[in-house]
Amino acid sequence: MKLPAEHLRKLQRTSSGSKRLFKYLRETALNELSDSMATASPAESESHIPVMLKEVLQHLNLKPGARVLDCTLGLAGHAVAIAEIIGAGGEIIGIDRDQGSLEKARQWLQSTAVKCQLRQADFRNLDEVLKELGGGSVDAILFDLGISSYQLDDPQRGFSLKSDGPLDMRMDQGSYISAYELVNSLSERELSSIIKNFGEERWHNRIARVLVQERLKKPIETTQELSEVILKAIPHRYQHQRIHPATRTFQAIRIAVNRELEALELALTRSLAFLKVGGRICVISFHSLEDRIVKETFRKNSQAGVLKIISKKPLRPEDQEINNNPRSRSARLRVAERTK
Repeated sequence: MKLPAEHLRKLQRTSSGSKRLFKYLRETALNELSDSMATASPAESESHIPVMLKEVLQHLNLKPGARVLDCTLGLAGHAVAIAEIIGAGGEIIGIDRDQGSLEKARQWLQSTAVKCQLRQADFRNLDEVLKELGGGSVDAILFDLGISSYQLDDPQRGFSLKSDGPLDMRMDQGSYISAYELVNSLSERELSSIIKNFGEERWHNRIARVLVQERLKKPIETTQELSEVILKAIPHRYQHQRIHPATRTFQAIRIAVNRELEALELALTRSLAFLKVGGRICVISFHSLEDRIVKETFRKNSQAGVLKIISKKPLRPEDQEINNNPRSRSARLRVAERTK
């Protein structure tokens, strides 16, 4: 992946000069960064395609020397581009629950000049991470709430419908509860509630009932087995939709395993305490449950005078990005700025 370093060096040198030149150089650099990362070959990128990169870099309003908190570091797709803008005087604090992703991110970031502080942690504990690093405020915050291609494409992680693997779905593989425990232990009522509330699945009652019936015969151990059981529960005439019929149930179980929505609400609120006045927060969500929490958190803090909402409606990926990276099609970006 070749980054337009010559543009970014100019950008850093002119940060105190003409605003017009600064804006021109930044826009040029952002466009080239986005294009170069989106068109990288699979071997070159290692499933390393950050979603809505251009929009994130534009709206974070980064300056050379900035301190940035990336709460969902993943494979550092956004972080590498951020590092090129903030330069050697800048700092990236990266948090991720997945140790494997964190190690790969460390390798990607080694090629940058920026100071990197990477920690394996749940982003709900970002306040503890920052205190461990000496506290202080940050100039920008990023949450990218999607599951990375690195995780989806590994059958052993149990996230994907496409490849058979153990029923896991844990972001942090050191945590205790996996999808296997939930699917094979919860009551029919509890399963129905999870599938309804976290998956917004119309057939939640039927799916929960069939899951319980099938696990009496043998435990449901793999993603393929779970998918087949879900298909048994959904009427055949409703199985030919745009997305796989088991998608919503898989989403619901993953959210429950990782307690994602609870963690998001806590993390958003806690992160704002560390954001400088004038600093910006960008959040990319991938389904309505996440987006609703982000929208409501921004709205409450806007009413309290803490935030100014920059994106009144969520920003969506451009058609070209969706063509290059179909997994970006459901992304929604919301942006806000700290005002006090």
